[in-house]
Amino acid sequence: MPHDPVPGLLSRATELLEAEFTALPAWESTADLAGTAAIERVLEAVAHRLGDNYPYFHPLYAGQMLKPPHPVARAAYALAMNLNPNNHARDGGRASSEMEIEAVREIAGMFGWKEFLGHLTSSGTLANLEALWVAGQIAPGRRIVGSEQAHYTHRRISAVLKLDYAEVPADSRGRMSIVALESELRKGAVGAVVATLGTTAMGAVDPLDEILALRERYGFRIHVDAAYGGYFRLIPESLDEPARRAFAAIGQADSIVVDPHKHGLQPYGCGCVLFRDPAVGRFYKHDSPYTYFTSKELHLGEISLECSRAGAAAVALWATQKLLPLAPGGEFAQRLARSRAAALELDRRLRGDGRFQPLATGSPELDIVVWKPRAQTAEEASRRAREIFAACARRDLHLALVELPLTWFHLEESGSIAETPRPVTCLRSVLMKPEHEAWLDQIWERLTAASMDVMAQADKRPE
Repeated sequence: MPHDPVPGLLSRATELLEAEFTALPAWESTADLAGTAAIERVLEAVAHRLGDNYPYFHPLYAGQMLKPPHPVARAAYALAMNLNPNNHARDGGRASSEMEIEAVREIAGMFGWKEFLGHLTSSGTLANLEALWVAGQIAPGRRIVGSEQAHYTHRRISAVLKLDYAEVPADSRGRMSIVALESELRKGAVGAVVATLGTTAMGAVDPLDEILALRERYGFRIHVDAAYGGYFRLIPESLDEPARRAFAAIGQADSIVVDPHKHGLQPYGCGCVLFRDPAVGRFYKHDSPYTYFTSKELHLGEISLECSRAGAAAVALWATQKLLPLAPGGEFAQRLARSRAAALELDRRLRGDGRFQPLATGSPELDIVVWKPRAQTAEEASRRAREIFAACARRDLHLALVELPLTWFHLEESGSIAETPRPVTCLRSVLMKPEHEAWLDQIWERLTAASMDVMAQADKRPE
């Protein structure tokens, strides 16, 4: 693991925090009655158990959406845990509540919103639930519509909320089909459309600008699930034109979800939900006989479905955004642009290598790359993908697998691979660390070596 500056920095900050409370009478804590030696033994056991993990922190981990928190986020979170604040009410998190309000205001500002309602959540799932819950309150009984490539949580959430959910097909780049969406809208009773800006499978960006045009004709709320892709709003110059138009239009949505625990460099779990109309706060209104009387200022529990929430998450986010403001051209944006550049370079190399087939219709929209091995049949391509996945892992390169429609890839000119609605198993790489750009030669070397081994073994198989 790389050098960790957190312990030394945290020690000094802890001293400063303790100095804030020196006016209190001295007392003896019972927390360490088990003894230092016993605690040390348990922590040693924890360290060994945690070793049974993929190296998520390393550039050779290029599989799932796992990005290491920034050192300042880890330090600020640990510092806050000396108090363990609860941001449900100001009684439980006075300073951390203010820090949450300030941090969320900066995220909303990234989308051009000055007047809004928003807060942090424990996950993107909870954030999306709140957005669809509000949609259901505004248009009771009306349907939710999303792309077939939208996260499965939207269907699940809709079921929890007792709202009908309809999927519409995606095009060959994984984006919601506008033709299919309008066909669904003509059926009527649509209360909200979920537009995904950064799908989980491949980082596809739904055409939000075109969805907005349909809103003018059919009248529905637009919820943008930008849990993964939201921060790409900061680097429009690095995006292709369709994605650039979608992110430029994001401020016209009715609600937005973004996950700081993805590209925002935060520990799990830290989601964020934003509403363009602050008046939706009326749906959260409730009475509490014991929670909201210590301050006339807004308690975050008054605008959240969750009750207890980690104030430490807000402190970590606030600290990170103080160090790395969410500004176009700033260091945070530059790091994001490096991830995007790494994905484009990997895609370029894949397209230049006859052993691989990236998507037929264009380069990645964000920083997720998908491709499949060339093979005579879909079954053989899927088998090779799984074998390459395992062979890469043996070389300490960790990728991911995803199933996509075969028709989204180039077909062999000979016609030996027939068009079929069945999915094909593909390789997937999430290049969300800025270090991936510098490590791309190492990644490519391991990928190609693993592929050569797998294909050599395939040639030895009997017909």
